[in-house]
Amino acid sequence: MSVPVPLPSRLSTGDLAWASVTAVLRSVSDSPPADPDPDRIAMAYRSDRLLRVDGQAASVWSASSGFWRANDGWLRTHGNYPHRARALRRGLALSADADAADLRAAFAAASVHESVDRITAAGGLAVPVNAENPDLDATLRSRPLVELRRVGDAPRSAASAGTAESSRTAPLHGIRVLDLTRVIAGPVCTRTLALLGAEVLRIDPPHLAEPEWQHFDTGHGKRSALLDARSAQMTALVEGADVIVLGYRPAALARLGLAPELLAEQHPGLIIAQLSAWGTAHPDRAGFDSLVQAESGIAMIESPDGERPGALPAQALDHSAGYLLAAAVCETLRRRRREGGTWHIETSLRRVAAELLGMPRREAPEPEREIDPAEHSQEFLIEGRTLVTAGSVLPGFSFAAPRPWGGDRPQWRSPRTARA
Repeated sequence: MSVPVPLPSRLSTGDLAWASVTAVLRSVSDSPPADPDPDRIAMAYRSDRLLRVDGQAASVWSASSGFWRANDGWLRTHGNYPHRARALRRGLALSADADAADLRAAFAAASVHESVDRITAAGGLAVPVNAENPDLDATLRSRPLVELRRVGDAPRSAASAGTAESSRTAPLHGIRVLDLTRVIAGPVCTRTLALLGAEVLRIDPPHLAEPEWQHFDTGHGKRSALLDARSAQMTALVEGADVIVLGYRPAALARLGLAPELLAEQHPGLIIAQLSAWGTAHPDRAGFDSLVQAESGIAMIESPDGERPGALPAQALDHSAGYLLAAAVCETLRRRRREGGTWHIETSLRRVAAELLGMPRREAPEPEREIDPAEHSQEFLIEGRTLVTAGSVLPGFSFAAPRPWGGDRPQWRSPRTARA
């Protein structure tokens, strides 16, 4: 890499971002036409800062999300979804209109683990801010960053995707991807697959809305529909898919009848890409990038003063996991075309964190470098509203516009051509 990706931090955030993005390029071409732009990668990893809807910036973090000082240390909470914020307040025995001062007082009056246990028991999300655990990270790194396993037999695919020189601008044309992911990492993966020409259909539960800004930030090129995952229509959608990308907790997938082992048994030839926060060893545990940074030790490594926790310059675990998973899907499609089979791909934010923690470090973050956002953005018109988002990091590929969340019908648009 001739020019580093400008994501200043003590850890090798920029190097991780570069490796994750270039993995996608290598997965679709033995000789990528050009290297990605390091500045474009940095802007894409910080896409929430660039996003504008009718000129207005997104309100990304809720008052219930952040670092809080307890009487014996620090903890981190995540309450961006309203139901998680309600659970957090319920766990702390606070009223619905409690403000930041009330939260600070409640946390200061208890230990880290008392607050974490109460919030978790109420269905909220909180973790302790820990020092790193090198032994645990070494154990996690002993396994592949992205695990790829053949889990069943199936005939070779009839797909032509990614084979012809004429398909260089859409190497995944003809591939159907069913997207059952939320927030950032999974949607970045499926946004990348759509960018490469796949037909991506995102399905969300009717009762749990996605923040509009979040969908606009990662919904490029996909259709978006609402459907109960237990319905017969969902079964038909899975039957028609080449790839299913799963981003829900492993235990939740099992309750919905979407456990990878069951999908593999019922749908030979399917590629099942699974992403979680903490890994399948923790099937009931929900999490987000910020929580994994806090518990894994990253937050204290990035501390501005050795006392207060800090953060990476972007939600780099999310974005890197998304690109790495997309690269693995592309590689598995090539393998399925050559040898057939049913495949399971898996990674987690915690595994990506372990990778970052094993990379070289700096004594202090490098200086911030100014980047002109106008050079790295795309503009779209969506139902009369102007949307500005970060542009594609893959040279030669441009995003299609996101569609309104939940505005499409839950059905495939094109005839199946990829899976025989």
